[in-house]
Amino acid sequence: MNLISGIDVSAGALNAQRTRLDIVAQNIANAQTTRGADGQPYQRRVVSFESELLKKQGVPGASLQSVKVAQIMPDKTPGQRVYDPQHPDAGADGMVQLPNVNLAYEMVDLITATRAYEANLSVVKNGRQMAMKALEIGK
Repeated sequence: MNLISGIDVSAGALNAQRTRLDIVAQNIANAQTTRGADGQPYQRRVVSFESELLKKQGVPGASLQSVKVAQIMPDKTPGQRVYDPQHPDAGADGMVQLPNVNLAYEMVDLITATRAYEANLSVVKNGRQMAMKALEIGK
């Protein structure tokens, strides 16, 4: 049993969840940004993952699966339009196009990503402890 490859799988998942946490934080930070660099309201970004097979060294045909970020894409759903004629980005009709960020969804994503990150970190810590115990046994 190779503990290092198990830690490598968890490390890949940790990196993927860290990216997801960064994107969720950007979405929350821009929840009220009605005009970005392109002049449009902020578009929520979504992370999609894909699995990748990692070959175990020395064992033909055996493989481990890890996860990585496949892409980060904008969510194309339209944001809410509100009537606020005093807003600097209001149109001639007084309507303002808001970003398509729903804070409740973002908080759920944040909690889910945090829990997944914590679980993978626990796997890495336990793998390290097992390796240390194996070294103690070998003495």
